[in-house]
Amino acid sequence: MNTYKKVAKVIPEIEWPFFSPYIESINRLKKEKNVVILAHNYQTPEIYHCVADIVGDSLKLAKEAAKTSADTILMCGVYFMAETAKLMSPDKTVLIPDPRAGCSLAESITGKDVRLLKEKYPGVPVVTYVNTSAEVKAETDICCTSSNAVEIIESLGVDKVIFIPDEYLAKNVAKETKVKIISWHGTCMVHEKFTAKEIREYRKDNPGITILAHPECPPEVIAEVDFK
Repeated sequence: MNTYKKVAKVIPEIEWPFFSPYIESINRLKKEKNVVILAHNYQTPEIYHCVADIVGDSLKLAKEAAKTSADTILMCGVYFMAETAKLMSPDKTVLIPDPRAGCSLAESITGKDVRLLKEKYPGVPVVTYVNTSAEVKAETDICCTSSNAVEIIESLGVDKVIFIPDEYLAKNVAKETKVKIISWHGTCMVHEKFTAKEIREYRKDNPGITILAHPECPPEVIAEVDFK
């Protein structure tokens, strides 16, 4: 029942008997097998609050898991997140419940695509958003997060970079730097659904509301929000 208190506001009590046996078994097994369970912020409440040992965004999960003494990492997230965890913990076994769990952004580009870009723009460094596959990272000069992208790009001391794979993140970054950005056409299928009109309607219906948006959203959405 103490575990249920963590999710009582989001899971009806009548549904708890369905989840409880699975949660109890998972928590017992992870201790027996010396497994650390990682849950991305997108995960469902019973996983995020009841079985996960570490929660957060994809890079934080991989970094924190590397600090543990666990033999095995179980990544509750998409495939590229499991790959990132393996890159940062090469001596640990990394498992993912569903290897088909994908990301539209990460799947928008391949290692071959990056090689072709480098052929088209010889000598131009490639800066890659961390939400990409290991194959793409391997073709990259440097990786960045959404929050340090401008800093990373400007640290290279060049007048242009290839910035992949998120088209909207590239456009938003381009507004904050004098470095020329050569972008890719990838997008996140979730973030691209938001519209500026929708944001304005939120403000109209909720006077005084504070709106936050991830920089993977379209630039016209970013222009309407308070923080990004």
